[in-house]
Amino acid sequence: MSAAAAPAESPPPPETPAVPVKPPAIEVRDLHRFFGSLKAVDGISFTVAPGQVVGFVGANGAGKTTTMRIIATLDYPNRGIVKVCGIDVVQYPALVRHRIGWMPDSFGTYDNMTVVEYLDFFARALGFKGEERAARVRDVMDFTDLTPLADRLINKLSKGMGQRLCLGRALIHDPDVLILDEPAAGLDPKARVELKHLIRILADDGKTVFISSHILSELGEMCDSLLFINRGRVIHHGSAESLKQTTGATTVVDVQTAGDPEKIGEWAQLSPHVTLKEARKRGARIEIDSVDPEVIAGVLRRMVNDGIPVIEFHREERKLEDAFIEILGEMEKGAPSPVQQPGVSVGT
Repeated sequence: MSAAAAPAESPPPPETPAVPVKPPAIEVRDLHRFFGSLKAVDGISFTVAPGQVVGFVGANGAGKTTTMRIIATLDYPNRGIVKVCGIDVVQYPALVRHRIGWMPDSFGTYDNMTVVEYLDFFARALGFKGEERAARVRDVMDFTDLTPLADRLINKLSKGMGQRLCLGRALIHDPDVLILDEPAAGLDPKARVELKHLIRILADDGKTVFISSHILSELGEMCDSLLFINRGRVIHHGSAESLKQTTGATTVVDVQTAGDPEKIGEWAQLSPHVTLKEARKRGARIEIDSVDPEVIAGVLRRMVNDGIPVIEFHREERKLEDAFIEILGEMEKGAPSPVQQPGVSVGT
C-alpha cells in the first residue's frame, strides 16, 4: 500500500508592493544660522506638505529671509538639515534648483530690455531651446497677464506689473515649490487681489507655496497654515483659526445704543466680566473676560435688563495681528509660546 501523498504546500502570499511615500515639499530640522554673535535662525524645525500654501510670518529681523534663502540654496546653514522634495539643499543644490521657483523681495531690472526679452533670457539660462523655450515664455506671460506688455521696457513697469514679471520668472521651469519673499509689499489693493488669485490657482494646480508677508489678514485668507517665527525660533505653526483660539481669552463686542452712550461706560464699571474698551459716538466697544457663549449672552441680557437701549451689537472677529502681538507680549513676560504648549498642533 503506497503512502499517501503529502499535501502540497500553498504558495506564499505575494508581497504587497511598497507604496512610495511622497516626501514633504519642505523639511527643516534644527536649522541654525549665525552671523558672528547674531543668531539669525536659532534651531527652527517644521515641514510643509505638498500642495500646501503656508504663510511665513515674523517681525523684521526675525529670520524669515535668512531661512528662505537657505531653502532656496542661496545661503548655507551652520547646523541643521533642509530638504526640498526630499533632496538635501546643501548636498544637491543643483537638483533642488530644478524643483523650486524663487521670488525675492526685489529683483534687478535691465535698461533697454523688454518683458519678453527678460523672460526669454531666463528660459535660455534654464536650458530651454527652440519652440519649447518660446512655449514656456508664452505660457508664463499668459498666466501672469503680461502678454499685452510683452514689448514694454521692464524698468518702466509699475510695482504690480514688476511683481507679476518676477513671479513669471520663477515659473519658467514649472517648479514644484514656490518660495515667495514679501511678494505683496508695496502693491496697491487691486494688485494684491490679483496676486492672491494667482497664488490660489497655483495651489489648486498642486504646487507648494511658501510665502512671507506682513499683511496677516491676506495670509489668513489664502494660506492653509501660518508659520510664525520670532528671534529665529518657531512660535506657532497651524491654521489661522487655531492661532486665534490659542491666544484669545476675551471677547470684544461692539454695542450701539439709542440713548446716551456714556451710560454704557457707567454700566460697565459696575458689571462683572465687563471692561469698557472704547467709547464711541453712538455706543461703545466692551471687552468680556470670557469666550464662553453663555457668559457673553448673560452679559448682553443683563445690559438690556438694566435699561441700556441697545439697538445693535456684534462680536468682533479676532484679528491675526492682535493674536501675533499677544503672543509676542506673552513671550516677553517669559510665557511659553503656543507651539510649546501641550495640545496645540504644529501641523504641516
